[in-house]
Amino acid sequence: MILPSLVVDPDPATRASVGALLESEGWTVEHAATLEDARAFLKSHPPSLVVVEVRLPDGSGLDLVREIQPLPGTEAIMLSAEASPEAIRLGAADVLAKPVETAPLRRALARVRRTLRLRGEIGSLRSELRSLGRFGRMIGASPAMHHAWDLIGRVAPTDAIVLLTGESGTGKELAAMTLHDMSSRRDRPFLAVNCGAVAGSVIESELFGHEKGSFTGAVQRHVGFFERASGGTLLLDEISEMSQELQVKLLRVLETGKILRIGGEAEVPVDVRVVAATNRVPEAAVAEGKLRQDLLYRLRVFEVHMPPLRERGSDVRLIAEHFLEELNRGAEMRKTMSEGALRRIEAHAWPGNVRELRNAVQAAFIVADSAIGPEHLALAPGSAVATPAPDFPAVRPVAGPAIGGEPATEVRVPVGETLDEAERRFILATWESCGRNKARAAKVLEVSPKTLYNRLKRYGLLSRSAGTSSPTR
Repeated sequence: MILPSLVVDPDPATRASVGALLESEGWTVEHAATLEDARAFLKSHPPSLVVVEVRLPDGSGLDLVREIQPLPGTEAIMLSAEASPEAIRLGAADVLAKPVETAPLRRALARVRRTLRLRGEIGSLRSELRSLGRFGRMIGASPAMHHAWDLIGRVAPTDAIVLLTGESGTGKELAAMTLHDMSSRRDRPFLAVNCGAVAGSVIESELFGHEKGSFTGAVQRHVGFFERASGGTLLLDEISEMSQELQVKLLRVLETGKILRIGGEAEVPVDVRVVAATNRVPEAAVAEGKLRQDLLYRLRVFEVHMPPLRERGSDVRLIAEHFLEELNRGAEMRKTMSEGALRRIEAHAWPGNVRELRNAVQAAFIVADSAIGPEHLALAPGSAVATPAPDFPAVRPVAGPAIGGEPATEVRVPVGETLDEAERRFILATWESCGRNKARAAKVLEVSPKTLYNRLKRYGLLSRSAGTSSPTR
């Protein structure tokens, strides 16, 4: 396929040599010597590729790269006698040293063709999926999500490092997986490591690996995440929780494309697309000493902010219905969600974002018999948006004698709670509020007495004879 290109350089010899190589690789070539000439050409005939020198007689080639960035069908390659990380941050596909050598330019042209092909596929996919409220693994129809999708769709076909920001639970890992799925690396591994969940004493080994005998307990060579993700994508989640010492080593890996196993002597080349994520405001993390400024510069090649659920309007309804559909499919059931429950979901502010919503729907699915109503939703009080719905208790209180103190009228399920534990909390709170009357509790929970009996027996709260109560401890 023949694609149009524009070479922008004040040096006629460079324009000629670069243009000749482009033509040999199947590109048509136009030439410009100044920024003004290049801008005029872009307005009338936007090409698929612009190869531009950073120093132009009437300005900077970086300005041209910045202007090309919004054009969906145009890529840029920067020519510079010195390193130009700013060009990559502005959206250039590559930066090549001058004088331009044949092999690096050919590799860059191959990457640009691949990027343009993938971008065309993603553009078609995005148009089809927008009407369905889906993009890759993500769900939504709000302007805030469409903006994030546009950014992801633009950067996914490239190998640029991506920094994902946003509150906890906004779907940063799903965004990273979507980036991977829409890239040329999609057939290679996608691995994710939570930098805040791995002990500081072992995270270096987990990331870079170690050699046999490098420390006590190192009985064999261990291959780290960077090597295991070879050819694919590595998500470094909660990047600001990594120690400062390890951040320095990570910065070197990002700069050189090589890792050094603990106890190793030779560096190992790695081909990994890095995506980093943080729920902190990056500048605040730097000010607090949690994130090195130089590492932030290196990670912030391309930033995508994932909006909180409270800013996504009716997306919350779409996502809740999606979660219910997943639960029904997994349990082979057909539970529904009432309009009242959906209104209450839309009225809640969701400080825990999508993760909190998922847990709330799962917990309600457990408690509800056939239809989820507003009374089945365990939502933290005081977290409503502008027009709050009535504050229903998570478990309806029923008159009856209290055992062990006042019966609970609400159950709060912490974010991250397992389904089994959420179910146990609901059942026990309801049983207590009903004075441990199983028939009454079963009616409140809208389950059969036999189902309730079996649950209580599983929890060890009933003796094996006649279902009499046994001590709760």
